[in-house]
Amino acid sequence: MGVTSDRVEYVCRYGGNGTTTSVNVSTAAEVTMEIHSVCLPPKESTFQKLKHRLSEIFFPDDPLYRFKDQTWCKKLVLGLQFLFPILQWGSHYDLNLFKCDVVSGLTIASLAIPQGISYAQLANLPPIIGLYSSFVPPLMYSLLGSSRHLAVGPVSIASLVMGTMLSEKVSPVQHPTLYLKLAFTATFFAGLFQASLGFLRLGFVIDFLSKATLVGFMAGAAIIVSLQQLKGLLGIVHFTTKMQLIPVLTSVFHHTKEWSWETIVMGFSFLLLLLTTRHISMKKPKLFWISAAAPLTSVIFSTLLVFLIKSKVHGISTIGHLQKGLNPTSTNMLYFNGQFLALAIKTGIVTGILSLTEGIAVGRTFASLKNYQVDGNKEMMAIGLMNMASSCTSCYVTTGSFSRSAVNYNAGAQTAMSNIVLAGTVLVTLLFLMPLFYYTPNVILAAIIITAVIGLIDYKAAYKLWKVDKLDFLACICSFFGVLFISVPLGLGIAVGVSVFKILLHVTRPNTLVLGNIPATQIYQSLNRYKEASRVPSFLILAIESPIYFANSTYLQERLLRWVREEEERIKANHESTLKCIIIDMTSVTAIDTSGIDMVCELKKMLDKRSLELVLVNPVGSVMEKMHRSNILGTNSLFLTVGEAVADISASWKPQP
Repeated sequence: MGVTSDRVEYVCRYGGNGTTTSVNVSTAAEVTMEIHSVCLPPKESTFQKLKHRLSEIFFPDDPLYRFKDQTWCKKLVLGLQFLFPILQWGSHYDLNLFKCDVVSGLTIASLAIPQGISYAQLANLPPIIGLYSSFVPPLMYSLLGSSRHLAVGPVSIASLVMGTMLSEKVSPVQHPTLYLKLAFTATFFAGLFQASLGFLRLGFVIDFLSKATLVGFMAGAAIIVSLQQLKGLLGIVHFTTKMQLIPVLTSVFHHTKEWSWETIVMGFSFLLLLLTTRHISMKKPKLFWISAAAPLTSVIFSTLLVFLIKSKVHGISTIGHLQKGLNPTSTNMLYFNGQFLALAIKTGIVTGILSLTEGIAVGRTFASLKNYQVDGNKEMMAIGLMNMASSCTSCYVTTGSFSRSAVNYNAGAQTAMSNIVLAGTVLVTLLFLMPLFYYTPNVILAAIIITAVIGLIDYKAAYKLWKVDKLDFLACICSFFGVLFISVPLGLGIAVGVSVFKILLHVTRPNTLVLGNIPATQIYQSLNRYKEASRVPSFLILAIESPIYFANSTYLQERLLRWVREEEERIKANHESTLKCIIIDMTSVTAIDTSGIDMVCELKKMLDKRSLELVLVNPVGSVMEKMHRSNILGTNSLFLTVGEAVADISASWKPQP
């Protein structure tokens, strides 16, 4: 029923006593409206409330639902399957699935081997560490991980951040053993941090790295990584260890005498080949195998080429000797005391957050494509335990790579067995094929890295941020320029700071708006948004679109009083009926604390002094319960809908017949 009707019969029912009041106002039609009481939520003890709240915070997905109404034997089996998902899919594994996983495993191995060597150099680690990190972590993840398509191994961003943060304090050239110890220790703490987040159900911590932040951070990091590879592409020997834009470009042009034409020709030729294959695979996804096989093919051909011309050309640097054999234990190299322990912990936490964010995002992306679910907290524990174990077997921090996982998905992977096939292929390489990499040129590794990280520059996502949310775009830009001109860790810190500032801005300065009635309906919407909505005479209807906390209660009180003042000025200027009632729609107020309750109480006192009635509409259960305990408003000041509030209060203003 519209409030503009000329004659309405209002039937008002208060509380549960069944009393009604009917008021007739002259109108064209007769409509009956029932006024509903606002109910309190069911009574619960403090313990029950705490239990429910903690359950909603830490167990929103109810991970134990599958154990309900099961025998102890069945619960034991389900528990083992939860801890080791391989027991779940392994029980119904067959030859057809194995064929698919073998193809996908071999395909990602062709990409993982050259990338592993390349990313290790990006982290200022020996190339062999990259291969070690492509063997043990995939095996561990296949036992503990729940994603069927996540391809595990070293990734560019984590490698870059680790290399940058550690090399600022310890030189990998002057102190290689200490640097290696710190890398393994940082990996251990990264895994410990990741596993702790998963075990304590604190996955929401990584949500502070918003998508906007990551878009800018990864784009900036990709540019820095690409520019750093100019050392290999140009054959420069003396190159800066700094990771900012200006020092890198300065170093490139200050060492033009070290440029090697042989290296430049080979490097840019293979770079063009790799970029071309990448472009083909992007245009035609069915040809994914072209870009997947291109890195290993480039390594093979460049190695053969250098071997054949080694007597004639001496300007091309190569990887050199790589030790054969399985991963040696590195437990004795973990650095748990000394002046650089804080550096290892800080590096571990930063790389742990970044790798965790990437791994879970990639896992969920491909899970949604195949209509299955990935448990975020379970993945945190799996990736964390994987990195802790890997730190003891000469590996550095690893996670799920988007490029390798995309290849794994497109190659038809069905289970995590593809990671086992990958690990088996790397095992064969470590045991028998290491001498073949002796003549592999460093320039081809630089070309592989550039090709891999260039996809991290997502300008379309940045443009979308600009169109949709300017504050998100600001966070993106701050992250981007922070990485380029300050440093990788500080750039990330600035971006997180901007994101947190955005959250604080929304919390401390919530949105409020004036509502009006859409004619011939009981719908009340924003006057600014819906031009057909009209004001209700003698009423000011407001809506608050956030919880009311200590952080925003003062602001809300000032803003609501300003709305009242502006409405009174508008009424006076237009000679309309006097303002009598303030209605606040509380539908979007999901929570309130004692400061918020005090604010409502103070607001009511101020309005009472001005002969204005304050009415609240549709408070949620927890808000209603707290206000009821505070006794700040009577039942005649609480309504279920705005329409019922307007109808009942309007009826009370009319003289009884």
